[in-house]
Amino acid sequence: MTRFSLFLLLTLVTLSSVGCSHNYYNIPRETYEQKVRTLGVAPIFVDADSDIRHPERDTLVALLKDFNRKNEAELVAGIKNAGNYFSVALLNDDADKLFSNIFFRREKRDDAGIIYNKYFYKGPEIRDIISKNSLDALLLLVVSGITTRENVYSSNLLSKLDSDYNYLIVSGQIIDAEGNVLWEFPNFRQRRLTYPKFLALQYPDFDEAAANETDKVEVKFRTIPGINRFLGKSSPSSFRSKGSVSDAYSAIFDDMISMLRHPSNPFGGDKKEKTQPQPQLQNQPAPERQPQPAPPAQPTPVKSDVPVPSRNVPPPKIDAPVTIPSPPGSPAGESINSPTIAPAN
Repeated sequence: MTRFSLFLLLTLVTLSSVGCSHNYYNIPRETYEQKVRTLGVAPIFVDADSDIRHPERDTLVALLKDFNRKNEAELVAGIKNAGNYFSVALLNDDADKLFSNIFFRREKRDDAGIIYNKYFYKGPEIRDIISKNSLDALLLLVVSGITTRENVYSSNLLSKLDSDYNYLIVSGQIIDAEGNVLWEFPNFRQRRLTYPKFLALQYPDFDEAAANETDKVEVKFRTIPGINRFLGKSSPSSFRSKGSVSDAYSAIFDDMISMLRHPSNPFGGDKKEKTQPQPQLQNQPAPERQPQPAPPAQPTPVKSDVPVPSRNVPPPKIDAPVTIPSPPGSPAGESINSPTIAPAN
């Protein structure tokens, strides 16, 4: 009975989680779906004037812009796959010029324990872009820098350092022609608030402190080649055949898309799972059949005219002790028997 009750409870939880979709929009989901049928996606911006403290700031900004261009198509394809839009299109505009034209101000916020950069845009410019491209709403994403105080642990979890660390984060909004924010990232309508950071620009060097026998741990910046290698790690696209996407971008995109998914498509519809290469199985030759040993040959009876003696052989006849004649001089009447061999102990 207990096992059946547990099974029933798990079934109800599963059905409720699938059947009852959660609304991540700032308006009712049904209203959003009726209102936004054509969604425009602006090229991903980099806010070079935000709190990016890397010593090679300009090189880093240029690197980010390059990776933004390479991965934007994955975001568009993911939203198309997950949503209920008539059209999702990437705007063919220069990212720097577009951001400069619509940017109004940036505000560092701490809402419900989540620290992020909130962006405000110029209403008339947003309205013009939406009207010019025949859109219902526009998705804007910005990569920016932010500094927060955190405890960072060593790789073996035996040490930690409480300090200020510089990060790159991604902020996003879907805005309509009236300037209403219909959806935002970080999203504060989650059941459990989370906001993954895009890239840590700094790290505590525990290994150097240990090598120098000191408790003073320095906070260092990641090198440009190291950041390039980190952003360059890619996997096959989940939505585009023969495409690939940076793992760092994919993690952020997946988090966003999960909150833009249409309830009729709770698991991503035709979303292709990222396939891992399967190990090739080598055909092993079949083991040779070992010849079975022939049964021992039975002796062939030989016909003979000589009569075969009976198998009932009588037991050997044991002779009586032999009487040895008495040597001369021995007493009369004594007989000497042959010696008997005693059994070995």
